[in-house]
Amino acid sequence: MAKARAIAVRRKAVNNIKKITRTMQLIATARFQKSLNRAVGTKPYTEKITELVEQVSAAGGEIDHPLLKDNPDTSRHALLLLTSNRGLCGGYNAGLLRAVSAEANTLASSGAQVDLYVVGKKGMNFFKFVGKPMHKTYPDLPDAPAFSEIEPIASEFMRCYEAGDYASVRIVYMKFLTPARQEPTVARLLPIQADTPKADDSKKAPAGSEAQFDFSPEPSELLGELLPVTVKVRLFQFFNDMVVSENVARMVAMKSASDAAGDMSSSLGRQFNRARQSQITLELLDIMGGVEALK
Repeated sequence: MAKARAIAVRRKAVNNIKKITRTMQLIATARFQKSLNRAVGTKPYTEKITELVEQVSAAGGEIDHPLLKDNPDTSRHALLLLTSNRGLCGGYNAGLLRAVSAEANTLASSGAQVDLYVVGKKGMNFFKFVGKPMHKTYPDLPDAPAFSEIEPIASEFMRCYEAGDYASVRIVYMKFLTPARQEPTVARLLPIQADTPKADDSKKAPAGSEAQFDFSPEPSELLGELLPVTVKVRLFQFFNDMVVSENVARMVAMKSASDAAGDMSSSLGRQFNRARQSQITLELLDIMGGVEALK
């Protein structure tokens, strides 16, 4: 059995670690609430502007816009991976890396070429370690980027897509569903595609009840303004979901670490008591042996 002093030193170290993980848990909880409010606040706007684009596109007839049509002349695809800058968030980054690797392998198996864009130091370090080339990285983005920092990224992708460089632009991110559930998700940013499922035939409006639109200006001009905004807002929403999911993962990981440190401290406390009792017993036996020797 280990000596009581060594157990006491180890128990003190475990308690210090528990204080650190508990503090990190509280910080992650506060950041989670702030990021959740931001993500929930922007989601209705993102959904409504996407719905508006769908309605204008459907009511305006055949509209020729480069962000709506496919690029069949190229087999290159852009993959944007959103990872965290810091660790200690459980399996958050591992799930994203598995998802982007599976998506890249699927595209490569069909003969497509993949250009990998990476956000977050964890993703960059991983691909540097495995020796996989990255087309572009974004090392200067903060943990919770503002819209003004996301807008240039969206503009860059739109410019490349309009030039015919890519057949699609896809985002790999951690989708926030509930505080207890987040899923690695691959979403298509370009060409613009709605995330909302199509309604069932039983839920469709009766014939002749569809809304009629009068456009001023023309639908093509309206979409010329709405489509770039939609792409930027959707990309910003992906980043907001990423930040919320990261904070949830870190909060859960730090709580598990704090609980494990508490259990370890209790176990070391019991070991210390047993070691101390054994040490006291041996000291008493030595004293009694000395007394018997003096008789």
